[in-house]
Amino acid sequence: MASILVVLGHPDGAGRHYCDGLAQAYAAGARAGGHQVEVIDIGAEAVSFLHSRAEWTGGDPPDFVPAAQAAIRSAEHIVFVYPLWLGSMPAKLKAWLEHVMRPRFVGLEADGRFRRLLRGRSARVIVTMAMPAPAYRFWFGAFSLRSFDRNVLRFVGIAPVRWTLIGGVETSEARRAQALDRVMRLGRAGR
Repeated sequence: MASILVVLGHPDGAGRHYCDGLAQAYAAGARAGGHQVEVIDIGAEAVSFLHSRAEWTGGDPPDFVPAAQAAIRSAEHIVFVYPLWLGSMPAKLKAWLEHVMRPRFVGLEADGRFRRLLRGRSARVIVTMAMPAPAYRFWFGAFSLRSFDRNVLRFVGIAPVRWTLIGGVETSEARRAQALDRVMRLGRAGR
């Protein structure tokens, strides 16, 4: 069985939103499938924005960073759940990633060598949106998701990366329920 990290990337830590339900459904399915699960809710974290390269490469990271890095190191599979806001991930999730994916953590050495220290992990990215998912994927090109996949996850060695796009979340309770069931099955399978 796998060690799975679920990163709930919705910036609202109140926990009464659809992304929270999806993260809980995935985690419940994974636990039912015998997997070890840890959940990080970035909405509950005090995440600030980085303002300089010096802040990113040196200095003391915020308190949440060591625990997040340890959770990523111990995970075999990482699941990101977030809503599509202005065509991309919420700014708080991006800021969290900038803090956590510091150069030394991902394998960028001071001499310029890059070792991709996060190899051997897979990922699933679950994105919710009001528009139909095919419109995001084919009409808009899923550019922000492609960038996250290629320029962050695969770049640091995390592969394969699978996507689950859940569109029309504001139009149908039946569609929302079907997606919760689908995500729970993905969790049970550890995929």
